[in-house]
Amino acid sequence: MKQMGVWLESFWISIVETLSYVWVLMPSLLHGLRITITLFAITLVCSVPLGLPVALGSMSKIKPIRWLSRIYVWLFRGTPLILQLYFFYFFIPIATGVKLDSFPTAAITFVLNYAAYLSEIYRAGIQSIDRGQYEAAQSLGLSPRRTMFGIIIPQTIKRVLPPVSNEAITLVKDTALVSVIGVADLMKNSRGAVNRDVDAMAYLIAALIYLAFTFLLTLLVNRLERKFSQHEIRGE
Repeated sequence: MKQMGVWLESFWISIVETLSYVWVLMPSLLHGLRITITLFAITLVCSVPLGLPVALGSMSKIKPIRWLSRIYVWLFRGTPLILQLYFFYFFIPIATGVKLDSFPTAAITFVLNYAAYLSEIYRAGIQSIDRGQYEAAQSLGLSPRRTMFGIIIPQTIKRVLPPVSNEAITLVKDTALVSVIGVADLMKNSRGAVNRDVDAMAYLIAALIYLAFTFLLTLLVNRLERKFSQHEIRGE
């Protein structure tokens, strides 16, 4: 009985010490989380619309525009994101003499990278629309511009929502890469705590935060998909 009491006391002390340590860690990790969420939001808000003109450019009948768009997509989809971060952070300042801080560099790199991926999703969605839609619009005397933006793209949105949602969830995890160029995001701050205290608790907390972030985002995505599916069924 005495041993049980000693064990319970030791266990309780351990719990209190762990909670105290977590309390000490949280300000730094929450600051890193704020940076992570900011990068996530900037990337999503900028890359989602930017991907559309790139997708339209890839399908353009004007060869220079089509090839420029396709080369851009090829470069950003064909090289690792971490390598692109190094390129913009180290090489561009050497080549141009203009050096940005680590966070703007990360934001620009992420926007350009994700716009390339999203453009391919948009292009596939646009090309999946039946050709009869174009022919019907032409028979009604609609211009190609009105056909694309008034008929084709609204239908495309419903089809590309699932893959775009998956890219958004992937973006949450990819933000951890910015720590390699010194951005004080959640991963960098947790790594700093681990190196300082020789304790992996910060990594565990960071993992739980990432899981919570992706879980909430998944719930939002599922709700949006159900909403669009209901509208599509009613439209039919």
